[in-house]
Amino acid sequence: MDTLNQLSATLALTMGLAWASGINLYATLFTLGYLANTGNITLPADLQIVADPMVMGAAGLMYCIEFFADKVPGVDTGWDALHTFVRIPAGAMLAAGAIGDLNPVVELTAAILGGGMAATSHATKAGTRVLINTSPEPFSNWLASVGEDIVVVTGVWACINHPVLFIIALIMFVALAIWLLPRIWSGIKKVFRFIGKLFGQQENTLPRLNPPQ
Repeated sequence: MDTLNQLSATLALTMGLAWASGINLYATLFTLGYLANTGNITLPADLQIVADPMVMGAAGLMYCIEFFADKVPGVDTGWDALHTFVRIPAGAMLAAGAIGDLNPVVELTAAILGGGMAATSHATKAGTRVLINTSPEPFSNWLASVGEDIVVVTGVWACINHPVLFIIALIMFVALAIWLLPRIWSGIKKVFRFIGKLFGQQENTLPRLNPPQ
């Protein structure tokens, strides 16, 4: 039973940190560092660096910037696009670090799975926000952003304190993402086609100057 509990705890921490990183990396790092410094978790050796005050300060600063950038329609999409190259590798690194010093094969496997999990949560978050941004009012964008922050902090706490329940919830999320992502992608293509037609119509309405004879 102890072995099963240890396995579930490691799996929940590994995939939980990767999943949370794909949504909001900086909130994940700051929450993890806070829990470590308050004695709520003993971090594996490879993750103890996130509890360093300098790392927490940097994560907190970047979270503050993201907090405001993530609530401006359009800016949030650009922010998400740039962070494709940050959240996914970071998710892979956190997953590998959460495994601890086992062996390189296990760490590489955790990194691959963690990168995939971070990519899934990041694509779901970024794609959903593109569709939400089509709404003319900003409140849905703000609610989505605040909701994501709450989900990330709660998820990091849950993967540490209730690993079995978190794993069940994570499986449900993956199943939902598999069903949802093709529909999100279809919606995104419709949005960009509409934007393309809009710009095409604007170009057609512009006056054209005849070249001098």
